[in-house]
Amino acid sequence: MPAPMPLPDEYRQSHTPLEDLQGLSIGLIAAALGLSFLTSLGFLTGQTAGLALIIAYLGGWSFGIVFWLVNLPFYLLAWRRLGPEFTLKSLGCVTILSVLVDLIPRWMAFETLNPIFGTLCFGVLTGFGLLGVFRHKGSLGGLGVVALLAQDRFGLRAGYVQLAADVLIFAAALFLFEPRVVGYSLFGAVILNGVIAFNHRRDRYIAE
Repeated sequence: MPAPMPLPDEYRQSHTPLEDLQGLSIGLIAAALGLSFLTSLGFLTGQTAGLALIIAYLGGWSFGIVFWLVNLPFYLLAWRRLGPEFTLKSLGCVTILSVLVDLIPRWMAFETLNPIFGTLCFGVLTGFGLLGVFRHKGSLGGLGVVALLAQDRFGLRAGYVQLAADVLIFAAALFLFEPRVVGYSLFGAVILNGVIAFNHRRDRYIAE
């Protein structure tokens, strides 16, 4: 099958502020719901959220607060590498997501939640949410920025850098949590990354 043709410049257009607000809001709600499935089960994920979950579980702290704090050092890097629009949107997205993930358990609770179904819902919903945030030039975590910097400065592929970070996070989790928890968590991470890998393609987007 031939590769898709790039969209002509005349068909590319920027999102309006209202479109950004709508798209980012839907993406954040979906991502927060997905993370609520995961945290209800006591499972983990990769990237910055995974690091924040490990710290939150071990310390008995709020995931939202830890997630927000863990991301702080990355904003300066993002400002230099990806510009003010991306950085400010990412700061706003991380802040809103942190609040939502802490509030949703007060609005919704699971009496019964199958771990396979829960991790599947996490992967699909959070993957969908991330796609929405990406399409509107935002992000939900800082390790992606480090990966881009490593690619620029050292020639390392950003995807490999992020994969290495996930391997380290899950390797550390093996020493801190039951193998069952790590196994289900890996399943959720695979679903999430699959959603992103199959759908996050610029040559299919009309809006940039």
